[in-house]
Amino acid sequence: MAITTVTHINLRGNARQALEFYRSVFGGELTAFTHGDAGTPDVSPDQLTWGQVRSPEGFHIMAYDVPPARTWNQGDNPFFVSVRGQDADEISGYWKKLSEGSTVIVDLGPAGWSPLYGMLTDPFGITWVLDIAV
Repeated sequence: MAITTVTHINLRGNARQALEFYRSVFGGELTAFTHGDAGTPDVSPDQLTWGQVRSPEGFHIMAYDVPPARTWNQGDNPFFVSVRGQDADEISGYWKKLSEGSTVIVDLGPAGWSPLYGMLTDPFGITWVLDIAV
């Protein structure tokens, strides 16, 4: 038996935009199922009840628009999304795209535990860590 773990982010009204941004960075296919598709009453029909981006290279993230009737708080660093690879050019390419419009916390460069490491917070408030696996 095998399992996989997928980061699932909860946003308020901009889940589709976040997934479109991540697709522009990592490639892959975007799948979106809206509250309208689900027939969910009292929720904006164009917001996502479920969405994901999945790439052939292994990137996979899910997102959801928390309805206004439910409490939601972006919080302070509730989690990081970690993208770890073996190829410096690949990680650098993701960094270049992901850093556009983002706040860089740690510039991409050598770290004590990795030949390449960086941390940033994207325009949707999600903190990403990109590095080379050692």
